[in-house]
Amino acid sequence: MSGIHPSAIIEEGAKLGQDCTVGPFCYVGANVRLGDRVELKSHVVVTGETSVGDDTVIFNFSVIGEIPQDLKFGGENTRLEIGQRNRIREHVTINTGTEGGGGVTRIGDDCLLMAGVHVAHDVQMGDRVIMVNHAGAAGHCIIEDDVIVGGISGLHQWVRVGQGAIIGALTMVAKDVIPYGLVQAPRGELDGLNLVGLKRRGVAREDIAALRAAFRELSEGDGPFMDRAHRLGEDVQSDYVRRIVDFVTSDTDRSFLTPRK
Repeated sequence: MSGIHPSAIIEEGAKLGQDCTVGPFCYVGANVRLGDRVELKSHVVVTGETSVGDDTVIFNFSVIGEIPQDLKFGGENTRLEIGQRNRIREHVTINTGTEGGGGVTRIGDDCLLMAGVHVAHDVQMGDRVIMVNHAGAAGHCIIEDDVIVGGISGLHQWVRVGQGAIIGALTMVAKDVIPYGLVQAPRGELDGLNLVGLKRRGVAREDIAALRAAFRELSEGDGPFMDRAHRLGEDVQSDYVRRIVDFVTSDTDRSFLTPRK
């Protein structure tokens, strides 16, 4: 353990890994576990039943592991689990879970939460997620791997955002977003596929072509949206298209953002 500023408060019972850095005026609660090489800049609060993975950096004035902003919360013992190599920028707030939501909020690995981001109770966030400045995820949201949430955007409680989707800035998302979807407009409209993200990740040209064809079927095919999705799943050759089909046809009581005809 090294690099603990004399003004920092480390409560008895807190566990710090090797080569952690805790800057000026930070507070680390008694039930906190910091992995190896975790860095807290200055004025960072990490409290509650919270674990932070190796090589994560938390910037100034963030509050990590405080109780949920949920009036039903009665003080029960719930947790926050943060993975490895995350960058949590200034003024970020992340809450622990609630008993009714499974009891744990989870952040994956290699995420970037920019300044002012809020992650509410029971959110389940995958790996390599980027939430841009002042974006917010309400309680119980599921955000899969490689999602980007634009600045000053909000995810309604219980919303699922599928892998590789992108949410434009200044967007309110109140329905589930299919994997690789592109969502924009103030009230959140499914406006296409995240083709830029797919190309940047080196997705094969034939898979991108299959995704384009699948999106056309979802937007222009006959019958209700769910019928179109089931038909799409009858002869799937691309794993990427299969991911969309499985996401849409999974057991859920949520409605979806659907392509405009």
